[in-house]
Parts: sequence; structure tokens; C-alpha cells
Amino acid sequence: MSEQNIMVQVSNLALTYQSAEGEIEAIRDLSFSVADGEFVSVIGPSGCGKSTLLSIIAGLLSPTAGEIRLAGDGSIGYMLQKDSLFPWRTIRRNVLLGAEIKGGGLRAAEKYADSLLKTYGLWEFRDCFPGQLSGGMRQRAALIRTLAVRPQLLLLDEAFSALDYQTRLAVADDIYSIIRREGKTAMMVTHDISEAVSLSDRVIVLTKRPAVIKSIYDIRFAAGRKSPLQCREEPEFRGYFNQIWRDIDVHV
Repeated sequence: MSEQNIMVQVSNLALTYQSAEGEIEAIRDLSFSVADGEFVSVIGPSGCGKSTLLSIIAGLLSPTAGEIRLAGDGSIGYMLQKDSLFPWRTIRRNVLLGAEIKGGGLRAAEKYADSLLKTYGLWEFRDCFPGQLSGGMRQRAALIRTLAVRPQLLLLDEAFSALDYQTRLAVADDIYSIIRREGKTAMMVTHDISEAVSLSDRVIVLTKRPAVIKSIYDIRFAAGRKSPLQCREEPEFRGYFNQIWRDIDVHV
């Protein structure tokens, strides 16, 4: 991976914080990079610091040591487990929220947001309120809201876990295709091994706290990269799943 193609560079990252029980070392000496246009998942035992890592990359937390370098303008879009759409705003007004907060060039932002709504099947629902949409459609609207401010990097923190299983599979396919079509770089935190393998170019496995990198898997399918649902049917899928499961289980 050439330096020119690196979107995110994490170097010797560490985080220690104080709690009622004393000093807790959450993350220890993490180093990895994410290429422009790559989809990378971070997985590990519950409570190992996966979401904390995203918060540091997003600038919401300051590390104790190490650094994060982002290419370009460093703009980030953050998509959480809950869609967090405002129930009193229409879908279109929700999608435009980030652009309104950011300020400047609202007309251009409206044009781009409208094009996203049309391209990804929500235009006819633009004047509906979130409560009138299914969970899957709400998550799609949440992603479009994130994309509307044109971030270079997308962070997804358990973005599908609030959905029922069948909806989750369909929405993961949906969100994946949008991210790929828009050419975005994405980092996703998940506890679901199948989700990580089926969506990702690479999977980073963390140990229990203090989190260090146990392993990194380049996900390759002989038949080529297909939709997440199709990838689950490929012969390589089970092998990746079992290897990652063993890595995580050792440290639970």
C-alpha cells in the first residue's frame, strides 16, 4: 500500500483512563492503515475497545499516546447503531441536517442530497416522517444524511445491530452497495463475524482489553467480490469465519 493511497494511518495508538476502580488501559499500541476506497471491519470481544477506537479516529476522544493521520481534508461521517433521525423533520429535512449545521453552500448541498435520495430509492418518501418508514429505510436515510456532507471517511459503529436479522441482512447489502458506488472509505465496528467477512476487504481482530491487534485478514474470494449476501455462500466464507472465531474465542 503506497503512502499516497492511505486514507487513515493509525500509529502506536494507546488510551488509558481513570475509573472508580482505578486506572484502566483500554487500548495498547495499535498501528494499522486503511487505504482509500477500502472497507475495513474491526472485531473483537465485547468491551475490548472497538467503539473507543472509532471515537478516537473521529476526534471525540483524545488518545493517551500515538497519533491518527487522515488524508485530504480529514472529513468524517459517523453512522451509529440507531438512525437518530428527528421524528419531527421529514426525511428530506433530516438528510439536510448535517449540511445546515455545517453551513455554506446549502443550495449545492440540497441538490446533492436530492440526487442521493433519487438514486437510492427514497425520493418518493422525502416528505414522509421517520415514523412512517421501515427500519431498513430509516437506516438508508441515515446513511444518505451522512453522505450528504461529502465525508472522505465513513465510520460505522454497529450500524445494523438494532435491526432484526432478516432486515439486517438486506440493509447491510443495501448500505454496502451505496458505499461502494459512492467510492467511500469505510471503517466498521461489529461483533458479528459473518457481517465483517461478507462486507469487508480486511478484518482487524482485537484482543480483550487492553486491546492489541491479534490478527488482520485480507478477505479474498476466488469468484471475486460480490454482494455481502452472495459472499456468505462462497466456499471461502466458512474458513474466514472459523479462523476469526478461534482468534476471538481464545481471548474471551
